[in-house]
Amino acid sequence: MGNPKNTFDVIVIGSGMSGGWAAKEFTEKGLKTLVLERGREVKHLRDYPTTNKMPWEFEHRNEVPKDIKDANPVVSRCYAFREDAMHFLVKDTEHPYIQEKPFDWIRGYQTGGKSLLWARQTQRWSRYDFEGPKRDGFAVDWPIRYNDLAPWYSHVEKFAGISGNKDGLAILPDGEFLPALDLSCVENYFKDFVAKNYQNRHIIYGRCAHITEPKQIHLDQGRAQCQNRNLCQRGCPFGGYFSSNSSTIPWAERTGNLTMVSQAVVHSVIYDDKAGKATGVKVIDAITKKETEYFARIIFVNAGVLNTNLILLNSTSSRFPAGLGNDNGLLGKYVAFHNYRARVSGKFDGMLDKTTDGRSPTSAYIPRFRNVEKQETNFLRGYAAGFSANRGINRHTEGFGEDLKSAINKRELGPWNVGSHMMGETIPKESNFVTLDKDRKDAWGIPQLRINIAYDDNDEKMVKDYQEQLTEMFTRAGFYDIKTSDSKQAPGLDIHEMGGVRMGHDAKTSLLNKWNQLHACKNVFVTDGACMTSTSTQNPSLTYMAITARAVDYAVKEMKKLTI
Repeated sequence: MGNPKNTFDVIVIGSGMSGGWAAKEFTEKGLKTLVLERGREVKHLRDYPTTNKMPWEFEHRNEVPKDIKDANPVVSRCYAFREDAMHFLVKDTEHPYIQEKPFDWIRGYQTGGKSLLWARQTQRWSRYDFEGPKRDGFAVDWPIRYNDLAPWYSHVEKFAGISGNKDGLAILPDGEFLPALDLSCVENYFKDFVAKNYQNRHIIYGRCAHITEPKQIHLDQGRAQCQNRNLCQRGCPFGGYFSSNSSTIPWAERTGNLTMVSQAVVHSVIYDDKAGKATGVKVIDAITKKETEYFARIIFVNAGVLNTNLILLNSTSSRFPAGLGNDNGLLGKYVAFHNYRARVSGKFDGMLDKTTDGRSPTSAYIPRFRNVEKQETNFLRGYAAGFSANRGINRHTEGFGEDLKSAINKRELGPWNVGSHMMGETIPKESNFVTLDKDRKDAWGIPQLRINIAYDDNDEKMVKDYQEQLTEMFTRAGFYDIKTSDSKQAPGLDIHEMGGVRMGHDAKTSLLNKWNQLHACKNVFVTDGACMTSTSTQNPSLTYMAITARAVDYAVKEMKKLTI
């Protein structure tokens, strides 16, 4: 099979959240594993250039200069695109794509991908999420249920380090938690108020991938307790939050079974018509443009949702003229995302004898409460929400000269500011899709991606309901000066796109089976967000990790049986 020097047991495309987990699981099980990363190498500790910088050490005090913003209208809308972390994000002009409808594609091309930059929220999905499409009649039925994934959630939580409370909620199953940090007193007040005044609505501590009390498994990784610096997007020198760079990739390297190749832009998966299976991957060096082929028995495609779709669409052969595994023409279709447009804010005059001290990497979380047990609104599915409360500082700017200086130096605590943001589930639709452009190519000769994804009426109704319900809850809790807003931001800025290579029971209506294998090409697996059949309301990264670990376990067993 090909060049022996370029032949491995497994090829993993991508070193981000799910690719890192695939690498860890395969190498631990003794398989020689090649990980292909299209971006540059970023080593834990060595390559976090801003991690210990003080605010005054940044040339622009962590602000992005106007000329850079103007040149990067998409990525500059991302919360992490600041002077301290913009080197971890893809610039618009370097990797162009085509927006048939507005879509903010946020990418991180380096070892670890966006796992260096994620918001680190880790809520399990529940049975309601996996049963949702079948019950509510959208998308296709998930081929797995919560019980299939529950032990794998536990597996990845123990290794990654997840802080949380045992809340006992069916809508948000408990996990393997490290101790929770404290909520603020007003967050706790709202939690108690909602518990007393609403049935089936809850405020909980937002579970997050931060080590609050290191266990031996974390110390063995070389990671330490989170220092609550809240500078996570710079890369954490303590390994206090989970990333591929600080956790799964170094762990895989220690086995001696990992080969990492950076600056490796994957062109396509190679399919052998005679053998009836994929045999390898065609790669273009990002710097030299030299073409190389690598070979393996199993291929895991974990390039990030839209890039995974792009690679498979570009993997054509006489057997698969429309893309690898694409017999039903559904590859690239039914892409969905999370709706983060809506917010509600207010003020609170209670507990004025208290304030917050220090920093926390998380806040409170409101699990979904709409359409859980039955359909009860004029829209399908529902939304989760964040909730936070902190004291503001009243600043005085009256007067001139000495009077102005004296006024500015007055630091008076103002009222409590309270706020919430929506995390809405969008419905996968055939009209939300990606394709390859027939003419335009990128710098490596690969077709550019055309993105045709938009909100629909269900999303608009959900935004309205969220604003109404949170306004009512805020009002009843005694908050005032309540304001609602709708950013109207384009899809993509949520950075939670999912689908296009969805799982399902039937090869006529899905691309992957319950083990994340392509129905039509059993030795190719997809376990990043592209595999998702629906989106739920929870942050998806923990589910990607669990699905990946489960799929690797299956793949290794099947390799031993010589079935793949």
